[in-house]
Amino acid sequence: MTSLEIASPLIAIAQKTRSAASKLAVLSTEAKNQAIEAIAQALESATDEILRANLADCEAATADGIAKPLYKRLQLDAHKLRDAIAGVRDVGKLADPVGKVQIHREIDTGLILKRITCPLGVLGIIFEARPEAAIQIVSLAIKSGNGVILKGGKEAIRSCEVLVKAIKQGLASTAVNPDTVQLLTTREETLELLNLDKYVDLIIPRGSNAFVRFVQDNTRIPVLGHADGICHLYIDKAAELEKGVNITVDAKTQYPAACNAIETLLVHADIASEFLPKVAAALQAHHVELRGDERTTKILHHIPIATEQDWQTEYSDLILAIKIVNSLEEAIAHINAYGSRHTEAIITEDLAAAETFLGLVNAAGVYHNCSTRFADGFRYGFGAEVGISTQQMPPRGPVGLEGLVTYKYQMIGDGHIVTTYTGANAKSFTHRDLD
Repeated sequence: MTSLEIASPLIAIAQKTRSAASKLAVLSTEAKNQAIEAIAQALESATDEILRANLADCEAATADGIAKPLYKRLQLDAHKLRDAIAGVRDVGKLADPVGKVQIHREIDTGLILKRITCPLGVLGIIFEARPEAAIQIVSLAIKSGNGVILKGGKEAIRSCEVLVKAIKQGLASTAVNPDTVQLLTTREETLELLNLDKYVDLIIPRGSNAFVRFVQDNTRIPVLGHADGICHLYIDKAAELEKGVNITVDAKTQYPAACNAIETLLVHADIASEFLPKVAAALQAHHVELRGDERTTKILHHIPIATEQDWQTEYSDLILAIKIVNSLEEAIAHINAYGSRHTEAIITEDLAAAETFLGLVNAAGVYHNCSTRFADGFRYGFGAEVGISTQQMPPRGPVGLEGLVTYKYQMIGDGHIVTTYTGANAKSFTHRDLD
């Protein structure tokens, strides 16, 4: 053991988490579901304490001049907490992702190969604000058999401490060791956590672009997450205009701080003169600040010109950039050039145009005639999500249980040796898939 390991309290925490996780990994589905329900009940019992702690966090953050989008993420009101607890119970209803046989194959008589899903081990979750993320992630971690080390932002410290206290109290009466869940509270611990590649198997950051990039640049541990959430909505020439207006308003204003809210609206030139005044009036009724390219400002005279920077910006606020395009192909080219591969949508009644859009736009989510705000693990029926991934390799999009398991190959024989299958008189493999 090195001097660093002897000196570091975080090493001891990580070792304790890994030990508890190793026991969790072999628990039955019933035992894990009982633990998840115990967490839900403990959170319900602690509702008043949780809301008081969050109010104190919000007041302190306001005094510190917190940015409006981050404040929205920090707030945990009774409705958000209720929905988060419902998400915990939804996770309990999901199929257990551990122990699934993906391959069952006879290699030769008496020599059997299986590929079976298993937990990753220990997850390191680092998040800014979003205290409800702790609730979502703990429930998913337990269902998938993983330990979890949480590091919330300083602005949510009171909320996280009360939430984790309730979660541990809930687990205390179950087969899941409360040591499976740990909470870190200092910035120094964040930096040390990123160096614990011997003990932590996956880092999931949730926060601002700069924050996620910092995590990605400062760890050897695999990172699941996304930096930018630059989402687009394209109103095609064959769009039903009223549908387009309603979806635009929802995708921008329903929760503008979310990473799946749109930041750029693309409008086909053929319908721009009719559509733009309608959508502008609807958006401005929700206090959205509009910016447009030169052609847009000739229709919407009182909005400022959008700059190149606007196409590259995730506002996370009530600000929307608008661009007129001449074709579906131009819209797709703009999205693939400026999008962050998160979620993109087309509004059209032309099925061929929709299929082209869905096929050619490179993003984790591509939608037709619906709001980008549906890009969410809870709305997808995952119970909750640990985060959203925009990487090209899976898991991609909202990541639920399937992103928290890996697999191992198990082979069982009866004295089989490779020599039998090599050389001049080599025996052949049967390679027969079994039920």
